Amino acid sequence: MEFDYSALRGKIREQFGTEGNFANAIGMNPSTLSQKLSNKVEFSQQDIMDCLKALHMGSDFIAPYFFTVKVAK
Repeated sequence: MEFDYSALRGKIREQFGTEGNFANAIGMNPSTLSQKLSNKVEFSQQDIMDCLKALHMGSDFIAPYFFTVKVAK
């Protein structure tokens, strides 16, 4: 199953400018973040919590930002 991280990518760009800046802010290698956002590697629970903290969002944002299923076109 693939997830749609487009809303998360938009929020990252809105607050950090680039995914690289965001990755550095959460202590993650930028290439690792890219793999996670491309559905090649899964986000861990700790990753999700680190992302939410950096983006100043509560746990109510977990489902829409991390568990929206990608719809086949």
